[in-house]
Amino acid sequence: MTLETSLCGIALRNPVLAASGTFGYGVEFEKQVDLEALGGFVVKGLSREPIEGNPPPRLYETRCGMMNSIGLQNIGARASANAVVFRWLCGSANGPIRTTTSFGTL
Repeated sequence: MTLETSLCGIALRNPVLAASGTFGYGVEFEKQVDLEALGGFVVKGLSREPIEGNPPPRLYETRCGMMNSIGLQNIGARASANAVVFRWLCGSANGPIRTTTSFGTL
């Protein structure tokens, strides 16, 4: 039995995707999770320049649950390409992370 699937024309080994926000940029958990076992990553949003995001407090408890206001904090496209994408393509302690990836011009 195979779990292969596709999402918007992108082939995935399986439908298990690491969620944006809870899984950072995908490389932070390489010691806890076999990244090769995942179908893919939903990475955090990136802006051209870094954004610090909103000042604390960023989490608010409500009667219905939690509300967050992170403010699109991110490291910026250049830092992502230099640090995160490099680790995806060139590897970590376990070698390259195999991905189906499309990168635009930074």
